[in-house]
Amino acid sequence: MSEKSYNADDLKILEGLEAVRVRPGMYIGSTGVKGLHHILWEIVDNAVDEAANGYADEITVTLHADGSASVRDNGRGMPTDVNSKVKMSGVEIIFTKLHAGGKFDNENYAFSGGLHGVGASVTNALSEWLNVEVYRGNVFKMSFKSTFDKERKKWLCGVPVAPLKNTGEKTGEKGTFVRFMPDKEVFETVEWNYDTISKRLKELAFLNKGVKISLFDEREFYTIEEGEEDENGFAEGVKVALPAREPVSYKYDGGVIDFVRYLNGEKFQLYSQPLYYAAIKDVQLKGFPVGKIKIEFAFAHTKDDTESLFSFVNNISTIEGGYHETGFHTGLLKVINDYAKSNGVLKAKDPLFIADDIKEGLTAVLTVKMANVQFEGQTKTKLGNPEVKSAVEQTVTEGLSQLIKNKQLKPVFDKIAQKAKFAADDRIKHRAERDVAKAASDSDGLNLVGKLAACSGRNPEMNELFIVEGDSAGGTAKQARIRQCQSILPLRGKPLNVQKKTALQALQNEEIKTLISAIGAGFNRSFDVEKTKYKKVIILSDADQDGMHIRCILLTFFFKYMRELVNAGCVYIGMPPLYRVFKKDVVEYAYNDKELDEKIKIVGKGYSIQRYKGLGEMSADQLWDTTMNPETRNLIQVTIDDAAEAANVIEMLMGDKVEGRKEFLAANANFNKVDGFIEKVHFKAEQREED
Repeated sequence: MSEKSYNADDLKILEGLEAVRVRPGMYIGSTGVKGLHHILWEIVDNAVDEAANGYADEITVTLHADGSASVRDNGRGMPTDVNSKVKMSGVEIIFTKLHAGGKFDNENYAFSGGLHGVGASVTNALSEWLNVEVYRGNVFKMSFKSTFDKERKKWLCGVPVAPLKNTGEKTGEKGTFVRFMPDKEVFETVEWNYDTISKRLKELAFLNKGVKISLFDEREFYTIEEGEEDENGFAEGVKVALPAREPVSYKYDGGVIDFVRYLNGEKFQLYSQPLYYAAIKDVQLKGFPVGKIKIEFAFAHTKDDTESLFSFVNNISTIEGGYHETGFHTGLLKVINDYAKSNGVLKAKDPLFIADDIKEGLTAVLTVKMANVQFEGQTKTKLGNPEVKSAVEQTVTEGLSQLIKNKQLKPVFDKIAQKAKFAADDRIKHRAERDVAKAASDSDGLNLVGKLAACSGRNPEMNELFIVEGDSAGGTAKQARIRQCQSILPLRGKPLNVQKKTALQALQNEEIKTLISAIGAGFNRSFDVEKTKYKKVIILSDADQDGMHIRCILLTFFFKYMRELVNAGCVYIGMPPLYRVFKKDVVEYAYNDKELDEKIKIVGKGYSIQRYKGLGEMSADQLWDTTMNPETRNLIQVTIDDAAEAANVIEMLMGDKVEGRKEFLAANANFNKVDGFIEKVHFKAEQREED
């Protein structure tokens, strides 16, 4: 075989923003739903950075009827003067140059979520068009457009239509307005998800005290409602218009204090008001100054036995933790140990509390704002700056020490110390919990006899566990599966709602023990995601109320006691079709009402529709083709982009309080829709067609 020449002329040089267009995943992660919203967050984050640094207090996001989105802030306004080095206006630099911006030093932005200088330019590169208006005494306007050059066979991305123009129009307003149209040639879908956007904006309002963030949705919506069934059980859908959404605004003068109250909702709190402290620290690393860090936290304790700590760095959720969380726990543990010893909660012979003791029932929000952030991994979910640990620890220690001096707060700290003492005394039960979990994880134990149809393969990367609703569907799934890599676990009735139970109570439930045994990676504190026997755990339930309830119960269990399994991307939801559209030898499956119209057009006149009411109505071949075959099935991968909101809604849906639950379900439940109910419990559900 002759060796192909490799010369300098073989090197491809990507000009301008072309690199973003050629490899969008390098900049926004994916071209799916998540990537689509990423380009909106880049513009929103710029507006929030203005607010975080004290220059703005109002932000408005609008989803326009034509599919475009816009962001308006009342900050300083983007620079409109000409840069002396590149001879371009500040606006043009921001939207056309990668790694350019005002966030590489601490002079313009002490704290910023967009630290890499690619945000606005990436949004521009992946849009059909983008328009900017800047209000700085006068109104300035500039437009950009992406086109494909047929002669040069390359994309011209985000190219200015004309230089920045001073319209001459005087204005007393200030700030920036950006409107853009996502490019259909780039993204798998360009449909904005209202729930995803509204929940993120609400979170940003909590994290930026006093900033008003509004959301307008100008789009029209339709749904397909099922018509009357004929004698064969078939029905045609009817298109029905939905009323427009009302605008919403979020503004929280209490900031993270309000956030903790919101997260605890109707939970029983040990004390009425969350504890709060904030400080700005000058930080050094190995003797060298690295800048100022703003640290803010609030927390309260409930009767729960698990911790809910939600941390953020520059408004970015750090769901995998990092040095800031370590510093928070260390400082809190030190203060509570000292208090317990000084006030007789811990006797001289008693051992000190450990971290797990102070975590029980703790609901906390920790937010850090700083320059020069180092996030581990491209997903920005773990803080990697070691210097932050000592800064947060010092802030927590000095802050709580000051609060302890307030005599009115002594009953609060008494309750915190007593809660930790109870947890410490209860630790022997956790040893029993670990023993039960270890026994449950034994795949050869009695828990799995007659329950799990195990696969023969032993490679977790290849193996899949289907959790199936009922013996009937379980039997069909067993016939349809690939025995080498697909295991089937039928559920006998609904599993336990663990949100209302302690860990030890959960372990007394046979279905829970069976599930722990099948996954084989432990439980709660002993859970180790590296030991799991399956890298795909797939919930497969009917597309009705009972099926959705089972999904919610199982997702609640995974969220509470195996959250690392969700964080690792191992939990999925199988999507059985709702409809079978057929005519003679032509068969199409529709997974939601929107898709039904498309399938009807494919099958053509004279079609019939079968509405599946459960998995048990499918033959093994139909279940394999639609739901279990890796080449044709649709799975929803469950991830936690907004852990705080997930915890809040899970407590509302699955906790002890029933007020408001019925109304929430009536408004939000859509039992077989990717952006419906799963989004409502704030597990970010991203549909993926697998290879």
